[in-house]
Amino acid sequence: MSGPRSDALVMFGISGDLARRKLFGALYSLEQRGHLEMPVVGVARSEWTTDERRSHIATSLAETTPDIDRAVIDRLIARVEYVCGDYQAPETYAELDQKLGSARLPLAYLAIPPSVFGAVAGGLASCCEDRTERIVVEKPFGRDLASARELNAILSTHYAEEQVFRIDHFLGKEPVQNLMVFRFANTLLEPVWNRHYIDHVQITMAESLDVEGRGSFYDSVGTLRDVVQNHLLQMVALLAMEPPVSRDADALRDERVKVLRAIPSLDPADVVRGQYVGFREEDGVSGDSITDTFVAVRTKVDSWHWAGVPWFIRAGKAMAETVTEAVVEFKAPPRPLFTADECHPVPNRLIFRMKPDDTITMEMQAKRPGDQLVSEPVPLSVDYDAAVGSGPAAYERLLDDAMDGDASLFARQDGVEEAWRIVEPLLSVTTEPLPYEPGTWGPSAAMQLPAPRSWRQE
Repeated sequence: MSGPRSDALVMFGISGDLARRKLFGALYSLEQRGHLEMPVVGVARSEWTTDERRSHIATSLAETTPDIDRAVIDRLIARVEYVCGDYQAPETYAELDQKLGSARLPLAYLAIPPSVFGAVAGGLASCCEDRTERIVVEKPFGRDLASARELNAILSTHYAEEQVFRIDHFLGKEPVQNLMVFRFANTLLEPVWNRHYIDHVQITMAESLDVEGRGSFYDSVGTLRDVVQNHLLQMVALLAMEPPVSRDADALRDERVKVLRAIPSLDPADVVRGQYVGFREEDGVSGDSITDTFVAVRTKVDSWHWAGVPWFIRAGKAMAETVTEAVVEFKAPPRPLFTADECHPVPNRLIFRMKPDDTITMEMQAKRPGDQLVSEPVPLSVDYDAAVGSGPAAYERLLDDAMDGDASLFARQDGVEEAWRIVEPLLSVTTEPLPYEPGTWGPSAAMQLPAPRSWRQE
């Protein structure tokens, strides 16, 4: 549920990489749609002149935003004021207080390292004593369960839970939101969306690219922390959740958290960790690194509807192709009827593909042309963008929602803790990840993980 709209936006880390790559583009789109309409105050350590600040914003947009409109850029740049200062210095927040002027409900975006969250949260609280703030924090929300709780303790010193918006841009993507809408807006799915009809679910997030010069960062994070603990567990939650009682933000998040609570902590015996050959030669990567660049997991949702249904998750860098998809495979018919003796038709599958294209496909069986009653698979597919058009980009959507106080697509602390609890047993693993060649689907052991089932491969 939305509240009153924020009347100012404060961007800490405005000179950083996230602002350049994502946030300026989101602000541009909001300005273009007439949804910004508030002052923007950037805060960073860079000693910019006014011309340098304006040039940086314009150059960043030119690099990241197609078909830019100069008039929109000019309007956006005119909104942006700037505070140069140390995040720990009281005078930084005194100047910020002056820049905010009459604003009473500012939204502060922390595109900064978690190590300075405490200083910024405290500084904001000191300069906003007569204001009500909302604060947006970027993932990672800690590195494990203990640090996630420590980070929350820092934020909760100054802010109530409803004031904190933990942004995971993955939840802002149109195809991800469509997982939930497609399920609950189509009544024909509800009777079969359970353990009686679904055999298993598999989720893949594969990238053909390697770490692309970000070796130092990736060596400190790995695939498990980078995408499994957050993005892919959120996909499981969206696919397995029960219908929410309303569209209220907490009603939606309650159901997602219920799913996470039903997932047992991962057993290392049900996990395959891999590292692509050549990762240790990347700049910034330790020569004896045991960081995973690939993870495959077998898990379950131990609830009434999903008991006995295996869930398979895999993610990795330097894979055979770039694809993000969720595959729901239904149980096979009790006996084959319209098939040759040597043929075993593939069961019906519902495929939500998000990369490289945004499609929804139902794989059915239909009669093969000819004089025999033999079936063959037929894909019934819809291109989401072609059918209904494209929506706002993830950061644009999430910024807009945060300004409205709508937390539906943001993580809640209890959900963050449950996700860390699920992956916690793997965080202390000291065994070597299995090597795999770039351009493949990971270690051979991962291919055997779903046996007697198999991963969907195109």
